Amino acid sequence: MNDQGEDQLAGQLTQNGHSCRARIYYADTDFSGFVYHARYLEFLERGRSDYLRLAGISHTQLAQEAEPVVWVVRKMEIAFEAPARLDDIISVETVTVSLSGARIVMLQIMMRGETRLISARVEAALVTREGKPRRFPKEWAIALKPVANL
Repeated sequence: MNDQGEDQLAGQLTQNGHSCRARIYYADTDFSGFVYHARYLEFLERGRSDYLRLAGISHTQLAQEAEPVVWVVRKMEIAFEAPARLDDIISVETVTVSLSGARIVMLQIMMRGETRLISARVEAALVTREGKPRRFPKEWAIALKPVANL
């Protein structure tokens, strides 16, 4: 796939963070025809991963450093506000709320048009393979600039 196709697949950086879109497929739903609650986590993960990727932070490169590091989710608070259904086109908006030391807090909102489906506050950390916190490089603080007043 060319760079342009990959860029479209990853969504786009916005003035405040990141936005991406996805379609709801049959495999995302349960017997009711609504998206199964655990599947929402996967859409949120894609939003966070693509936000980091477009901000210049590669998961693959992190794992190949002299001292490999990984991301871990420490805490997640989710409000399920409305259900997504088969064939819906949804968007996931991700913004940085705070960034300090080895920890980042992001707010994620999943929408279907003008309808809010999910809001999630996610705390993640950067750790070594042994589980020890590792500070974010200074350039990341610039790339993942927190949005004021959230």
